[in-house]
Amino acid sequence: MRCHMMIRAASVLLLAGFGIGQTCFAEAGGARADKDVPTNRLAKESSPYLLQHAHNPVDWYPWGPDAFAKAKKEGKLIFLSIGYSSCHWCHVMERESFENAEVAKLLNDWFVCIKVDREERPEIDAIYMMALNVQRQRGGWPLSMFLTADGKPIVGGTYWPPDDRQVEGEVVRGFKSILKIIHEFQVNKPQDLETQAHKLAAATKAALAESIPGVALVDLNRKLVTAAVESIKEEFDSEFGGFGSPSSHFKGPKFPVPSYLELLLQEASRTKSADLVAILTTSLDRMAQGGIYDQLGGGFHRYSTERTWTVPHFEKMLYDNAQLAEVYAKAYRLTGDPLYRRVVEETLAFIDREMTSPEGGFYSALDADSSGVEGQFYVWTDGELDAVLTNKADAELVKRVFGANNAPNFEARYHILLLPKPLAAVAVDLHMSRAQLQTRLAPLLQKLLQVRSRRPRPFLDTKILTGWNGEMIAGYALAGQALAEPRYVASAARAADFILKNLRSKEGRLLRAYGSQPGGSAEGRLNGYLDDYTYLSHGLLCLHDATGDRKWLDAARETTDTMVRWYADSDAGGFFYTSSDHEKLFARTKDQYDSVQPSGNSAAARNLVRLWTKTGDTRYRDLAEKTLKSFAASLKSNPTGMTALAAALALYLDARAGKSELVAAKNELPLQGGGAKKSDSVVKVSAKAAPEKPGADGKQEVTVTLKIDEGWHAYANPPGLEDLEPVQTTVTLKPTVKPEEVKVDYPKGKVINDPALGKYNVYEGTVTIKATVRRAAGDTSPLEVTVKFQTCNDKQCLLPATKTIKLP
Repeated sequence: MRCHMMIRAASVLLLAGFGIGQTCFAEAGGARADKDVPTNRLAKESSPYLLQHAHNPVDWYPWGPDAFAKAKKEGKLIFLSIGYSSCHWCHVMERESFENAEVAKLLNDWFVCIKVDREERPEIDAIYMMALNVQRQRGGWPLSMFLTADGKPIVGGTYWPPDDRQVEGEVVRGFKSILKIIHEFQVNKPQDLETQAHKLAAATKAALAESIPGVALVDLNRKLVTAAVESIKEEFDSEFGGFGSPSSHFKGPKFPVPSYLELLLQEASRTKSADLVAILTTSLDRMAQGGIYDQLGGGFHRYSTERTWTVPHFEKMLYDNAQLAEVYAKAYRLTGDPLYRRVVEETLAFIDREMTSPEGGFYSALDADSSGVEGQFYVWTDGELDAVLTNKADAELVKRVFGANNAPNFEARYHILLLPKPLAAVAVDLHMSRAQLQTRLAPLLQKLLQVRSRRPRPFLDTKILTGWNGEMIAGYALAGQALAEPRYVASAARAADFILKNLRSKEGRLLRAYGSQPGGSAEGRLNGYLDDYTYLSHGLLCLHDATGDRKWLDAARETTDTMVRWYADSDAGGFFYTSSDHEKLFARTKDQYDSVQPSGNSAAARNLVRLWTKTGDTRYRDLAEKTLKSFAASLKSNPTGMTALAAALALYLDARAGKSELVAAKNELPLQGGGAKKSDSVVKVSAKAAPEKPGADGKQEVTVTLKIDEGWHAYANPPGLEDLEPVQTTVTLKPTVKPEEVKVDYPKGKVINDPALGKYNVYEGTVTIKATVRRAAGDTSPLEVTVKFQTCNDKQCLLPATKTIKLP
């Protein structure tokens, strides 16, 4: 078994004498509660996580005034437990303690118990996690905290086993002992607990409000961005990719860290640095080939438990897959590597299949466990593989490609499928093309996926969160652009429409979560947080990039303007995590550090810069600048903690220099009366294939002709200017059966020498684009030709257009 969380509850302020040590415990068994027992108050909640605890014998309250009123009336302390539905050790503590009648009696007799879903109420989690960190303890979930009746933290920890244990000759207190110790303090020394709570609350507020003096003295310049990139390079694992601590030889868990990858992508694109491209591609390659990526079903698991990306923590989170879909789509656009395209396609296929609601919104998470066992849904024994792949040659091929011909790599019995060698290298070893190998593997993997789908499934958290949906909208929109796949853009638009309709109040303010109570209808609930506004705005802006439809830009502006009104710190700059009229807790957070997701302030700064460059409204520029200045000193002192802010700063510096703003002005939609026209109103597109049907060798040459009206131009491929790459002309050939080879040759185009933008290439008049396709053996089906382009003249640009032609 693998240790998940460190266990320590000794407070440095008062309770060091508790004797609660720090160690790791194997998962212990525990009988699950009889589901016929009466429900507690959580049965009326809509959060799937809270509903998981609705049958516990613990008398749980949801967070709210009733629980605090009861604690005050009865003179009790509060026991607060914070977790989420896909948290493995939350499930362990539930089985061992919260379904245990003896433990439940202690909790019910001595405490008022509150259960919180951290994904629904992240501000509560952030405040009490900081209280835990102030006590010099590592955070994690479940987060277990004892509070006074007015919500001040006293002492806490993470996972506790129910009983005391001997570890290296010392007694480590279990949960029952901790409950008794806290209760004895409450009975015999209540004033000591009040003093402790007062000190810890003050220390927590100070930590949350911490700022570095001299912010105004830190200039917003390229040095801050470069320092962040250099810090990332220092953490790079050159052998296995990804990032960690070189001094500890990269031991411990390894996370993908999308904000690192985004900054590397952005700077590699800008500088054309081979060094940055190598760091980026090494990391993306190794993650895509490892066990952290679901080689069979697509999508990424939460993180790797070790350096090589082999053994993941098996939960799948929407926000991880959203950000990584965006990263791999951009990397494909940068490099053209087919591996990255495959990852995007398979990841979005997984989201379509398993995490999309019938209405088009996206669900939150898949558990790591099934039937109480972590990873059971995803791993294979030799016997299980042989039972599905009854043809010996098929079984040997799959095992060779996915590393199952070696010793088991999980708990000495199971295989986690991964790619020890890239598919292209395996294909060379097998004397076939990569396309031939993939064609051979496809039906075999489909067999395995069908069998896997019949196993007991991990729990699916079906709540729909506004911010996380915004990230997934961005992922789909960017994938649609990079892969020239309109269906991805359509999925993004459908989700955006769902969020704007169901998770926005009549006043235009966002709600956090969408779900239903048992037996009730689904609805939006809870006030939105800063990241709900910023992540959704990001998705809407990406949709505008992908479609040119002004409604998405208008929605992004409305969402951002509402955020500014309710969340802005008008004095110091930046934004608070909660609105000015939010429920008042003992502290108010203002997140600045990027973690597994960008901070709300980093995302806000990026959106404000993009809105400025898209609209020319200098109000957004001023807000972006004020936000960046308010955190510049923090960025300078802790660059790897704020890499998303560094990326936002880089965008701001480019825009301030005039480059991005001028490009955006060229690409902005026309505002003349009558609405914007699409680019195909001034372009006629035709295509023909020779021969009309593929011959024995499967080859066809396709000629695409664009006839562009006089006075207009389309952007060439390549356009010669990085900022114009999203609107370059592209031709995609798509037979019914995946082809063995496709090659498109684009003409160079006419060079335009713009005094502000520099040189770039355009197509004018009649343009001929030649493409060659080698069809799969026996495929004579119609060939679908898709042409994407955008046209402009000296005064305006028209909406991007996509034309699809089917050739017989």
